[in-house]
Amino acid sequence: MGAEGMAAVTVGPGVPPAAAGPGMGPGPAEGADALFVALSAGFTTLSHPLLYVKLLVQVGHEPLPPTVGRNLLGRKVLYLPGFFTYARHIVEVDGKRGLFRGLAPRILSSTLSTVSRGRVKKAFPLEDIEHVSNKDDVKTSLLKVAKETSHEMMMQCVSRVISHPLHVISMRCMVQFVGREVKYRGVLSSIGTIWKEEGLLGFFVGLVPHILGDVIFLWCCNLLAHLINTYAVDDNFSQASVIRSYTKFVMGIAVSMLTYPFLLVGDLMAVNNCGLLAGLPPRTPVFSSWIQCWRHLSAQGQLFRGSSLLFRRASAPAYLID
Repeated sequence: MGAEGMAAVTVGPGVPPAAAGPGMGPGPAEGADALFVALSAGFTTLSHPLLYVKLLVQVGHEPLPPTVGRNLLGRKVLYLPGFFTYARHIVEVDGKRGLFRGLAPRILSSTLSTVSRGRVKKAFPLEDIEHVSNKDDVKTSLLKVAKETSHEMMMQCVSRVISHPLHVISMRCMVQFVGREVKYRGVLSSIGTIWKEEGLLGFFVGLVPHILGDVIFLWCCNLLAHLINTYAVDDNFSQASVIRSYTKFVMGIAVSMLTYPFLLVGDLMAVNNCGLLAGLPPRTPVFSSWIQCWRHLSAQGQLFRGSSLLFRRASAPAYLID
């Protein structure tokens, strides 16, 4: 799962609509929904420049030359520009507002994801599932973890499918920076462009690797956290409950690196062969499927391209840095 997936805000089940009387205004459920949507939109806005730079790196756009630096062993190496240098370059080209190219469809995508997760959670309440207890045996506890994970997976997959068309539009708006195109502008005009050129399937390019990444992330994260909390954390330890409360978060960070290639492939497929310079030869081959894209990146050792935006090594002959 990618950064957006990890930071997804789920909407908890609210009180029944009947709890709010006539003329009382929105009930607690509606207020909670609005709060979560607002928080999600705020986080999306704050994180957008980071995602924007990451996407440009993912598509291989390197407008700035590498600089000579030293690694931990003191040897000279070439470093590609980090996030702040790259972001400063975008500001120099497009101004400060340029850092938020493609933000509107991304906020709409995030909002749809948040709302759809809330609707699914209300339709299938988590309270109907028994939570794991220390008194459970191994088989029972694993079964409960499987049920909880299946519930999370259902919410994530539904929200991913619903929000993906706007995710595709956002990705394409952002990569227009590479070729200085204006093919994708507003949300409505972009929807019309994709529908006219690619039909319905154009809105769901890159969906499969994203969903696979989400599913693998959820199962690995939940199972590893459960095994660690059950077998590695001693109940006699005074801070056992505190450690258990952070286990899932830490596992999420670790597992996100494992599933990053799915995020990368999904984003590359979203912009591949869409009429923009960033998704066409000679910058990138035209891929017939996401599996072909995966194999191409794997053969080049690029499956983790863009996973780090701070210290990015550039390969170069030794004489260039001597």
